[in-house]
Amino acid sequence: MTYKFKKPTLLQAFIPIIFLIIALFINVRIFGDASLDGSNQIILMLSAGVAALVALRLGINWKQIRQGIVDSISSAMSSMIILLLIGTLAGTWLLSGIVPAMIYYGLQILNPTIFLFAACVVCAIVSVATGSSWTTSATVGIALVGIGKALGLPVGMIAGAIISGAYFGDKLSPLSDTTNLAPAMAGTDLFTHIRYMLYTTVPSISISLVLFLILGFMYGGNAEIADTQVILDAIDSKFNINFFLFVVPVVMVILITKKMPAIPAITIGGLLGAIFALIFQPSLVQEVAQFGDTTLEKGFVGIMTSMYGDISIGTGNDIVDELLTSGGMYGMLGTVWLILSAMIFGGVLEKSGMLKRIAEGVISGINSAGSLVATTAGTCVFFNVTASDQYLAIVVPGRMYADIYKDKGLAPENLSRTLEDSGTVTSALIPWNTCGAFHSNVLGVSTFAYFPFAFFNLISPFMTVIFAIFKIKVRMLKEAKGEGV
Repeated sequence: MTYKFKKPTLLQAFIPIIFLIIALFINVRIFGDASLDGSNQIILMLSAGVAALVALRLGINWKQIRQGIVDSISSAMSSMIILLLIGTLAGTWLLSGIVPAMIYYGLQILNPTIFLFAACVVCAIVSVATGSSWTTSATVGIALVGIGKALGLPVGMIAGAIISGAYFGDKLSPLSDTTNLAPAMAGTDLFTHIRYMLYTTVPSISISLVLFLILGFMYGGNAEIADTQVILDAIDSKFNINFFLFVVPVVMVILITKKMPAIPAITIGGLLGAIFALIFQPSLVQEVAQFGDTTLEKGFVGIMTSMYGDISIGTGNDIVDELLTSGGMYGMLGTVWLILSAMIFGGVLEKSGMLKRIAEGVISGINSAGSLVATTAGTCVFFNVTASDQYLAIVVPGRMYADIYKDKGLAPENLSRTLEDSGTVTSALIPWNTCGAFHSNVLGVSTFAYFPFAFFNLISPFMTVIFAIFKIKVRMLKEAKGEGV
């Protein structure tokens, strides 16, 4: 980067970061989980204002600062469009019965003798289907804690299995906001990010499942699991559950493996979900519609509502009802707002040279891909501990290191994978992080109790560093092929 203004000192570069960390700490302490509703976004924009003041002090005019913000937002535009489309896909997949079918069949693999193993698998399936670790914990997770307690299993182990499975999907599902946020920060596309992340995710979850299997045989009981049948019956009472519903996810997998760009692939998935809803759940589509004089009109209203707005399928079971909800495209606006705020902050830092100055100070002694990935992972954990929010643990390191990875000849998916392997999963391990506080409160288990048993969350950061140190699937820029979105 060629500086056309005064180069910031390390202290000047850290001023907006320090302000951000302090302000977020205060904000999270006051707002708690509600900080995700918008106050964190305001803090990001206020931090951008502080960064702009420092930039003006360095001799950068407002026109240059504004252009940096515009360029930064433009770089994330595809990801924001994808997020909105995923909102429509999530709605139609719920209404069509695709997501309920995944949950329905996933719950049936539970067995008392392999409860921890099965609980992790079930939560992985649900989190992949919903794209949310929070939803998984707050629904199936609560049920599993009760079942596990009845079997006499240590509550920390139960919660560890739930958290591990929940974050498998949170970090891998195309429906997850963090799975979309990480590639947006690194500069790669969604499906390239997911494909490349599988290299470290599969070994991490495999090791975790083996450990849960061992613990399960050591502590497992022989009690019958009756609670899940209530959930199965509730789902079955509202949906026409059958294996034909899996045609749509299979088509999506085929499109992904054929390297179709994300925007058309997700659009096709959402539209297929709408068609399957009309075919397999016609009465439910009519029920969701709030108005309409004819069956055709109600069908149109029901499908459109699932795509853009809030829908909730009532079954009479509180746990299932909480699971069977979708915010549609509207539900994604909060994350889009977060990305916009983050890109405004990052744009000012990048245009002023502050990000580059911080990165230079951090990586001055780095001379290998392994040490760069390890430093990135450490930075993600640092922000999870200090900023108390997983989004910031992805956004700030992502903006800090994007150019450094390119300078080292590393493809951006190396960075996006590291952000997820370190930033997304470790957030649940910090008691004062919004994620740690949420899961601890919902499951009724202290973070310290499940910390040693959240194997997937503990293994993932080390796995990504090990891959980099031994140069396993470290993709270089010259190897990367152009893949549009």
